Amino acid sequence: MAIAREAAPAGSLEEVRAGGLDRVDLVELYRLMLLTRGIEERGHILFRQGKVPGSFYTGRGNEAAAVGVGYALGSDDVGAPIQRDMGVHVARGTEPWRIFAQYMGRADGFTRGRDGNVHMADLQLGLIPMVSHLPAMVPVAVGCALAFRIRGQQRVAVGWSGDGATSRSDWHEALNFAGVRRLPVVFVVDNNQFAYSTPNHLEFATARIADRAHAYGFEGVVVDGTDVVSVFREAHAAIERARGGGGPTLLELVTLRGEGHAVHDDASYVPRALHDAWGRLDPIERYRAWLKEHLAGFDDDADAQVREDVKALLADALRRAEASPQPDPATLMDGVYADPEDLDTPHHR
Repeated sequence: MAIAREAAPAGSLEEVRAGGLDRVDLVELYRLMLLTRGIEERGHILFRQGKVPGSFYTGRGNEAAAVGVGYALGSDDVGAPIQRDMGVHVARGTEPWRIFAQYMGRADGFTRGRDGNVHMADLQLGLIPMVSHLPAMVPVAVGCALAFRIRGQQRVAVGWSGDGATSRSDWHEALNFAGVRRLPVVFVVDNNQFAYSTPNHLEFATARIADRAHAYGFEGVVVDGTDVVSVFREAHAAIERARGGGGPTLLELVTLRGEGHAVHDDASYVPRALHDAWGRLDPIERYRAWLKEHLAGFDDDADAQVREDVKALLADALRRAEASPQPDPATLMDGVYADPEDLDTPHHR
């Protein structure tokens, strides 16, 4: 039996504006999604050229889900996204050239060549680097929310996980603790319907992942993750509810991975009919059509201008990242250990 609320799709322009999005915002959401996909497409090319160490993950098909939530975050809020959520970084203002530098393990990357190519974030933008996607960032977000409560700050934490991570005990422990304490946190599940190769019906017995929120004392909402306006609306409402003392919300953003788990995976386990059906719901193409239908003046020429601007930005970002130096081996241990005198409250005292 379904319990969670099903979010309505994006409505008319008047309804969207009433939800806090003006013309500039609507075009910016489109630009951010294009930028997100462009970064990952070029990152994939770098990988095939042998310039990206390790494996490589993308969030193709997840651009609306990531950008919509990232755009809803307040300036002082914090987020803990995972590997499918490049759009969160982009929406928060992360510079593309530094993302490319991170991909290639260069000195100007966020971890300066010391961690996985998608284990990144700019702390100055309120984003916490990924430890793991299973689901290590959810307890981290809950810890941030607890700190905000203790300090009396009107701030919200958002923690991401995939559908497979919801089968782990630390995910449930985090939701239970947040529900009991009514913490200012929003849980986002990127339900791309396969935990690596395990389909949803072998992952959980509820009708929806969001149905589980009821057991922990807060609302669950199922959102079409290919509808960026709907994602923004529900994320903004959940974040502001948490900020106002209303406690957590679980947002289940339903998508389908446009590519395999990583570059080594051809996703042959996904039925072709399912893949084709969701391909017709490509979030960028869907939103482009919505803009042309609802936003006066957003025609083919306006669309082409946005795409050309994004293309130019990415070309410049690649040139800048390629010019970034390799890390100096002499700095390998820098930042690994903290000096006691640098700690605000040294634990050895």
